[in-house]
Amino acid sequence: MAVRQRSFAAPAGQHFLRSKRLAADLVREAEVARGDLVVEIGGGTGVLTQALVKTGAAVVVIERDRALAAQLRTRFGGHPSIAVIEDDVAGYGWPTEPFAVVANLPFVASGSILARLLRDPLIPLRRANVIVQWELAAKHAAVWPATLRSIHWRAWYDVAIVGRLHRTAFTPPPSVDAAVLQLARRARPRMSPELGAAYWEFLSSAFDGRAPIRRGVRSSISPLQLKRLAPTLGFGLDSYPRDLDAEQWSQLFAFTQERAR
Repeated sequence: MAVRQRSFAAPAGQHFLRSKRLAADLVREAEVARGDLVVEIGGGTGVLTQALVKTGAAVVVIERDRALAAQLRTRFGGHPSIAVIEDDVAGYGWPTEPFAVVANLPFVASGSILARLLRDPLIPLRRANVIVQWELAAKHAAVWPATLRSIHWRAWYDVAIVGRLHRTAFTPPPSVDAAVLQLARRARPRMSPELGAAYWEFLSSAFDGRAPIRRGVRSSISPLQLKRLAPTLGFGLDSYPRDLDAEQWSQLFAFTQERAR
């Protein structure tokens, strides 16, 4: 196992991969091919960047730490297919052409980064393979209990954990293990990407508070309509929002859209 020594302190919440072999395995799992456009969020010490460059992909590295960005430019400046951007990903404009994301996300910001990346399904993201802390991945990859974000994401993406990484795979080691969370664009989306904002609004209303689903959807689906829909879609009237899966939620939303026509 190759370990890259560092002479600087890692930015808060950032834990760098130690192994080149592990980085290569992660890139292989992400199915990165020559000519693909790949965005790496948080290049760090460049271990994952190096594995991406070897595929022949066009790589854009977003690194907010000035010292790390400078080191990445020094190390990869001779590669015409790589661009290092010193910026916070919160201010980065996503590519307008199809792209993939392969990244070891900072644990403290991974939730907000994923929310920004996946909120708008019109963003031409094909696939994302990201390292996040295990608890966050398990929460959003689970069928039950459902989360607001994961239900929204699953309208256009298949969500799965494809690997578990022990904390010793990183330097400095975090206090928890990590997961490789994969989000792959569905061949058959559950609805049009143009409905992304409306679907988010519908779900946000339904997931508000800890009330049963019948209260959350009452502004768009009447009690009688819900009583008829529930057995057809396979959930109970006493179910909570977390109890419904992505297909059930998409069918409820489709019903509201048909009524609006």
